[in-house]
Amino acid sequence: MKPIWLVDDDQSIRFVLEKALLREGLPTRSFTNPREVLAALAIATDEDGPQILVSDIRMPGGSGLELLESVKEKLPGLPVIIMTAFSDLDSAVSAFQGGAFEYLPKPFDLPKAVELIRRAVEESQREEVSEEGLSDTPEMLGQAPAMQDVFRAIGRLSQSQVTVMITGESGSGKELVARALHKHSQRAAGPFIAINTAAIPKDLLESELFGHERGAFTGAQTMRRGRFEQADGGTLFLDEIGDMPFDLQTRLLRVLSDGHFYRVGGHNAVKANVRVIAATHQDLEQRVKDGAFREDLFHRLNVIRLRLPALRERREDVFMLTRHFLQQSAKQLGVEPKRITDQALQLLSTFNFPGNVRQLENICHWLTVMAPSHVVEAKDLPPEVLQASPAALDTALPSIDLNSRTVAVPESGLIETAVTSNAVSNALHALPVMAGPQAPGLVSGWENGLETEALALLLAGQTDVWDVLTRRFESKLIQTALVNTRGRRIEAAQKLGIGRNTITRKIQELGLE
Repeated sequence: MKPIWLVDDDQSIRFVLEKALLREGLPTRSFTNPREVLAALAIATDEDGPQILVSDIRMPGGSGLELLESVKEKLPGLPVIIMTAFSDLDSAVSAFQGGAFEYLPKPFDLPKAVELIRRAVEESQREEVSEEGLSDTPEMLGQAPAMQDVFRAIGRLSQSQVTVMITGESGSGKELVARALHKHSQRAAGPFIAINTAAIPKDLLESELFGHERGAFTGAQTMRRGRFEQADGGTLFLDEIGDMPFDLQTRLLRVLSDGHFYRVGGHNAVKANVRVIAATHQDLEQRVKDGAFREDLFHRLNVIRLRLPALRERREDVFMLTRHFLQQSAKQLGVEPKRITDQALQLLSTFNFPGNVRQLENICHWLTVMAPSHVVEAKDLPPEVLQASPAALDTALPSIDLNSRTVAVPESGLIETAVTSNAVSNALHALPVMAGPQAPGLVSGWENGLETEALALLLAGQTDVWDVLTRRFESKLIQTALVNTRGRRIEAAQKLGIGRNTITRKIQELGLE
């Protein structure tokens, strides 16, 4: 295993971390300043380079933040943990913008520091495997038995020209299956044309499908080829076929029956050399019983039916899909991919995903933009996921260790671990957005935290405790309400039970603009 690189001008810090990591079986290499690190990186090979870099911020001969920037240019995927005194927390938070994995406040709790470093190592190893797996990403992903059945069906249908009906809930990936069927068919060299029949007005749909002749209707200045002609020699994918108007179903049936159609306003039959793949989220049998869908067209389309499982039916695929979409989102936005903890993945996998794979993809876009740190934790998941999984939230909430602990260190004596105002503040600020029946369950937790916070400030001799805590309380309350209402101030004011002028004034006073 590659070593953990430790950078700190304080010999006692390096000594403690070296010994603790050695007991965990993690090799280390220590440096006293950023210049030494950059010199070592210049000659390092893949085998003896760092697995993780742990660096202080303030050191003689260079800044940890400058080192972070330089290292990220050379090794963009290397997890970097920034160590900082509480007075440097603003700098540490800004380090996330430079791609830091996490920050470690001083004085630190040694077991928690080792746990953080081990988590970074695990994420690093996981990302290495993930990057290898994503180097040649297939068009569809899934390890669940239901998806393996779909893949086998695609393989069996690859040499067939038969019409296929794909059923499944919205967002489950029906078009991806249609594209895969086309890609692996004998028509792969031909075009793949997709049309959503529910998204086009009835008056235009006929022209979209079959084209029109010049002068066929007002505005038809030239002859236009329809989707059937555009798909000649390839595949035509008719999405949401269940919403097709009844009179157009008759024309579609004729094309499927004899392979010919007429453009709107045309008199000459056009030959259609097209394989049709249809898809719907509706119960077509029921639509036939209700008289909304032609029975003969249903049987013509329903030669081979392929059912796509909903994402909640293949929860084991959430892990793989999430990491894939986070990589994909980062690539689209031109940023470094976010990492996600196993705890967050576990919580995400309990969500029912009414929007299926498309909703998971949207969540990953949201996390790429909105998650506050480079590592996505359970508390960072969007409100709809947290609110839908109250039972799993207990493990997602941060805990505050109130037990003071000391670790012996040569030369400098002790590294103390105690509850500080910043530690409690960070824990309180990490609470996820809650709503409805979950909120009362948190009361005792936040009140105990508030009591500890107030006591720490009072013992420190501060004389403006009321103003400090009131300001932070109001800030967090307003911010949480705005997140819950997606930034809509009037709605946030209504939910908080205050006036619109009050919330506007508070936002200005508290510097929340």
